[in-house]
Amino acid sequence: MSYNNAKTIGNNGEDAVCDFLVRNGYEIIKRNFTIKGGEIDIIALKENTVAFVEVKTRKPDSLVDGESSVTVKKKQLIIRTAEEFINKFGNDENSYRFDVAVVIMDKDKILKMKYYAGAFDASK
Repeated sequence: MSYNNAKTIGNNGEDAVCDFLVRNGYEIIKRNFTIKGGEIDIIALKENTVAFVEVKTRKPDSLVDGESSVTVKKKQLIIRTAEEFINKFGNDENSYRFDVAVVIMDKDKILKMKYYAGAFDASK
């Protein structure tokens, strides 16, 4: 799979998760928030809870499922990136959590989406 194709598939997965979040009452604050060494795919807000969402988009025949690809190292990078976001934009009224969304796509069609609210916490 070429980089552009993988990037397109990833973007399509993120678009699907954003649509899901908006339909469920979230406001999308930021997409692809990046610092040196880390990125958060989606940052969304609902009722004073900020969700830092890692999106994993896969083809149906992928060797590694989306859940397994959120490794300890990946979680640490997400946590560090979230801390930077909170330091810049956070406030005392909000609570924060880490979510994971797994999207299974075949070409441009979404076959399945699993959303894990509170998939992991900030303990290192």
